Amino acid sequence: MHPKDKIHALLRECCGEVLAYVKERESHYSDGLVPATDVNDGLQINFSAVPKRSKDPAGQKGWLFATLARMLEDDELLEHHKKGSRSYYRVVRR
Repeated sequence: MHPKDKIHALLRECCGEVLAYVKERESHYSDGLVPATDVNDGLQINFSAVPKRSKDPAGQKGWLFATLARMLEDDELLEHHKKGSRSYYRVVRR
């Protein structure tokens, strides 16, 4: 398998895990909307997106979940909702 195909397959596996986590967490919220912070913290995927020696070592975080969530949105498996500056997600019901 080509390295690109391996990476994409692994990302799809990660998407499946994120989707399962969001589905499980929906029952913890009255409106079924799971905060992005819950996913990032619960799965501990709030990684920094900048090199260690960057001038801003903290850097942007949340990029991994944002990428996986977008992939799931593109597949119409996850809904994104914005309330103020906060992002929330829930599984698409069919």
